[in-house]
Amino acid sequence: MSFEPVLTKGIGVLDLNDIRVYEAQGGYQALRKALKQMTPDEVREEVTRSNLRGRGGAGFPTGRKWSFLPNDGRPRYLVCNADESEPGTCNNRILIQWHPHQLIEGILLAAYAIGAAKSFIYIRGEFYRGYKSLMAAIEQARARGYIGENILGSGWSQEIVVHRGAGAYICGEESALLNSLEGKRGEPRLKPPFPAVVGLYGMPTIVNNVETLSCVPHIINRGAEWFASIGPASSPGPKIYSVSGLVRRPGNYELPMGVTLRELIFEHAGGMLPGRTFKAASPGGSSTPILVEQHLDTPLDFDSVRAAGSMLGTAGVIVYDNTVSMPKVAEYFSRFYAGESCGQCTPCREGTNWMYRILRRMQAGGGQPVDLEVLRSMGTTMSGTTICPLADASLGFVLSAMKYFPEEFEALAGAPKEVRV
Repeated sequence: MSFEPVLTKGIGVLDLNDIRVYEAQGGYQALRKALKQMTPDEVREEVTRSNLRGRGGAGFPTGRKWSFLPNDGRPRYLVCNADESEPGTCNNRILIQWHPHQLIEGILLAAYAIGAAKSFIYIRGEFYRGYKSLMAAIEQARARGYIGENILGSGWSQEIVVHRGAGAYICGEESALLNSLEGKRGEPRLKPPFPAVVGLYGMPTIVNNVETLSCVPHIINRGAEWFASIGPASSPGPKIYSVSGLVRRPGNYELPMGVTLRELIFEHAGGMLPGRTFKAASPGGSSTPILVEQHLDTPLDFDSVRAAGSMLGTAGVIVYDNTVSMPKVAEYFSRFYAGESCGQCTPCREGTNWMYRILRRMQAGGGQPVDLEVLRSMGTTMSGTTICPLADASLGFVLSAMKYFPEEFEALAGAPKEVRV
């Protein structure tokens, strides 16, 4: 089936950082259409009918999320989550750096739809080139009358504030992001209340990620039915899959939602390296349980991947071949999560560190049979016991790797040895 890219069309060929080039491709026509021909409710309804689901990880329906805002007279805010920090994921980065006007137009449309008083972009601090691209694009859009007061003579006004984060993984979680944006520690908040009711500065707030908002101009331009016709009905639309690991052609691939893991790896990413065979893949970054050979024909959409026992997450597909030691990867990922825990919740603060220390000791030759029992027990002592999902995320790879490749972990959990690490 042929598929024409939507979100990445022109990247690498056209200078889409230039607003004149973006406009020549139909840029900002959706904003003109919305402000001159549609009410905010009609924009919101179009996005709802498209069944656009959030591309940041959870896959929650975007239009439904917008509908949760209370109509109580308080100012509302829109926040774009551009803090892409999930290991194995770089699909937002290319949209920020090479297609910034598409994102800006999506933000403006979403802000109009929800009645936002102001919009914010919380961008990962390491994305300096992306930050510069965004700032330049915002000034270009302002000069064209797309940002500021009385946009396109509609009487509607909107400002976009760009805020650089400081490199904390936890700030990808929406409530921790809001705390950081307010100048507080980047720690998740208890829910409820959810950000739609009590968000930024205590006001109703919608948080959407870069790829989600980048879809909105195309939905308004081409209609909800067009968007819903791409991929499976339950998870429609185009999707950018980040493929990394031991494949011939790692990179970002925009494809219809629901492409199978086999097609993504062996057709688009070129298959495994010479002389290697497929072993496993993390479908949504390091925080998701792995899929193995029996799952190669699993469609990569939210519901199908969940049915296979994992999560699509950010669609950061990390591929492992037959040369990879799964306990070694588990140690590597556990070190990351131990370092990125904000420390607010005891099961996460202590559990992630214990998990890393056990796996590190096993790698150093000091494994004990009880280690496997302790690691498995963390599925109940950590999972679902914390304010945010970081504790659960830290377990995804470890527990699934122990499930599918138990012999590799058992080989390291031999008789006790005098090894101090």
